[in-house]
Formats: sequence, C-alpha cells, structure tokens
Amino acid sequence: MPSATLHADSFGNPLTLDDAASLPLLDDFVMGFVSTEARAVNLLAAADSDASPLVQAYCATLHLFAESRDAAANARPFLEKARAAIGRATPREQRYIAAIEAWANGDIIRAIALHAEQAREYPRDLVSVKLGQYHCFNTGDCPGMLRLALAALPAASDVPYVHGMAAFGYEQCHLMREAEASARHAIGMCRKEPWAHHALAHVMLTEGRLSEGLAFMHSVSDTWTGLNSFMVTHNWWHVALFLIELGRDAEALAVYDREVWGVAKDYSQDQIGAGSLLARFELAGIDVGTRWGDVGHYLVQRQADHVLPFLDLQYLYGLARAGRPEADALLRNIEAYAPRAPVSTRPAWQHVCVPAARGLIAHARGDFARAIDGLGSALPRLIEIGGSHAQRDLFEQVYLDALVRAGSEATLTGAQGILQQQLNGQPESLRLRRQAGDVYARLGLGELVSRL
Repeated sequence: MPSATLHADSFGNPLTLDDAASLPLLDDFVMGFVSTEARAVNLLAAADSDASPLVQAYCATLHLFAESRDAAANARPFLEKARAAIGRATPREQRYIAAIEAWANGDIIRAIALHAEQAREYPRDLVSVKLGQYHCFNTGDCPGMLRLALAALPAASDVPYVHGMAAFGYEQCHLMREAEASARHAIGMCRKEPWAHHALAHVMLTEGRLSEGLAFMHSVSDTWTGLNSFMVTHNWWHVALFLIELGRDAEALAVYDREVWGVAKDYSQDQIGAGSLLARFELAGIDVGTRWGDVGHYLVQRQADHVLPFLDLQYLYGLARAGRPEADALLRNIEAYAPRAPVSTRPAWQHVCVPAARGLIAHARGDFARAIDGLGSALPRLIEIGGSHAQRDLFEQVYLDALVRAGSEATLTGAQGILQQQLNGQPESLRLRRQAGDVYARLGLGELVSRL
C-alpha cells in the first residue's frame, strides 16, 4: 500500500489511482452517484485503462445496480481486478471493496455493517453512505438508513445531498417534521436536489397535503435534468400519485405516458414504476387502455431474476395484469427460490414474498378470496421486503380492492375500517372518498356518503 496518495475526490477522500486522467471520470461517478445524475456511468470508460482498485470496485457497483440476474456475474471481473490490487489500496478503499464483494455474494447484512463502519471512520465517503442506505432500504431497516446519514452529517454538513439522505431516513422512520426540515435545508443549499424533492413529496403525501405536494413538485420539476432514469421517472411517479388522489385522471395518464414510461424500459426501477402506476390507475377506476401490453413485454425477461423480493412481486403482478403466461413461471420460480435465498434475506422471501405473490396473482385473475388470504398473511411483515411506504401501499391497495370485490359483509366491514382511517388522514383524496362512498352504500349506510 502506498504511504501517500496524490489525488482526492470531490469530498476530499484520498484516492489510489494509476492514471491521473481517470480522476474526472471517477469524480463523475462520485458526484453523479450521490446526486442521482446519469454521469455516474461515465466511469466505465476508464475501466480498461485504470486498474486502480477503487475504479474497478466502482465499476462493479454500477453493474450491480442493474438489478438483474446477470448483474453479479457482470460485476465479478471488476471485483477480481480490485481484489488483485487491494494491497495498494487505502483502508477506506479496502473496506469499500469488501462491501461490494459482500453485495455481489448476497450477504447484505455484512455489506450494511461495512458501510456503517465506513460512515463512522470516513464520514465523507458519501458513496458508501448512500449505498448503505440503499441496502437498508431494501431490507426495511429504516433506522439503519437514518443512522448512516446522521453518522456522516457532522463531517459533511456542507454537502446538500447528505441533508437529502437524512430527510429520507427521517421520513421512512415517520419523523415527518425532521424530514421536512432536512429536505428544505438541502433544497435551500441546492435547488437541484432531487432526492430532497423526493423526500418532501413523501412527507406531503403521508400527511395528506396533496395539492401542496403537487404544486411543490411542479415548482422544482424544471431542475430534473441530467438525472439517472430512476430518479427522474420516480419523481414524476410521485407527481402522478398526487394527481390520482386529486381525481385529475387525464393529467395522471399524461404524466405516465410522457415522463414515467419510456426513459429506460429495460431497467428494473423504470419497469416497476410503470407497472405500479398502471395498477394504481386501475385500482382508482382509471382505464389504462392497452398500456399493460408494452410493460408486460419488457417484464418477460424477469422470470428468474430474484434480485430483490420487492422487485419480483411487482414483476409478477405486471405480468399477470398484462395477461402473460410467464406470470405462472415467475410464481413457480419465486416459490422454488425462497427456501434457498441468501440467509440474510431468506425470511423475507419465504414468509412475505411467497404468500404475497400468491395473493397478487390471484387478485389479477379475479380470485379475491385467495388474494385476501395471501396478501393478508404478508401485509403485517411487508416492510421486510423493502421499498418505501408509498411504494408498498400498492400491495395494501390490492388487498383493500380484494376485500371490496369479494363483497361479503365481513370483507366489506374490513374494507370500511381501512378506508375510513385512510380518508381521515387524506381528506383531500377524491379516490378514497369515492371508494369509501361505495363501501358505505353497500353496507347500507348510504346516508353517510354525503358526509365524506
């Protein structure tokens, strides 16, 4: 290992580089990753010319973020080069490499532990902090997300993106006042902070501030340029959620067509964003026409991915809603994979994903009793599959729809309790008002409809 290094990244972290010419590309990755900008992928151009261990580990990171069944295999050649050169890497770089190796091996618990150590010892390694948050998010560890951001904050308070990371950690822990304050602080430092925009959208949706949330997101949407496809489509996804709740159906469909589906149709996050939005349209009574067909065409490649249970569930429902027979193959593959999933995620696969998958495919095919059984079993532990509150709400909406469409006194009674509580927290929501009105009428309480 060299006694000193000649270079540092934009956050002041020392770097071991073979070629100084690769520094701008490495900084494109560091800054692009933290700010969710597409320039992060520029580093791949240096992969052949610079065998530096961190360059290779960062390239492996990019491949793993494809979230496909081939991602780990595609990342391994870069990890092998990083491992071969690890003797000349700094301790910070060595720990980062170990964390990426753990990720590639499916040992997410170890990966999170390494990122947590990094945040304590090198709090300005913001790539590591954000990646640690990603893993915590995918395993439902909301306090872990917040701990990582708060560990970095004292040493990196000058970086707006850290305040955005803290904002989302607070929000996922239901600490709404702290989340809003952190998000607004980040935006005050840098108006183009899309992750902070995203965190504030979550706060406003959760608190029922629907018109305010829509106006806010529109007011900053001009800054959503140069972002990776997930970030730009996901922020527009949030815009569409506000529009659905406010009953602005045609505008919501236009956002889907113009901003959500079509940026990177092969990418996992774009696929689940499109599918979950189409499902929400239909659950709200909005006709989506033939849109499922195009999404289903791209989901066929996902029959054996099993990267994250949260992703597999959305692929499955999308395939089923598109009328694709491959949905049955994916369900069988989920059931076969769950018992042999990595130890760190096996309970989520077995006890949450499998019953939820059975419930989702049943709902898509009109078997509402089985949908209620499967989803009812999974919902109490749904956080274990990761995703945000707003994203997991799709599965709760499907369950609620199954209760209503099953149509018995017992299931309608269950639906009433859920709907009224949601409407109490979302008084602006025309969607919930319509759904609650229908349930009250069917329960013989039509006189209450006018009070909603």
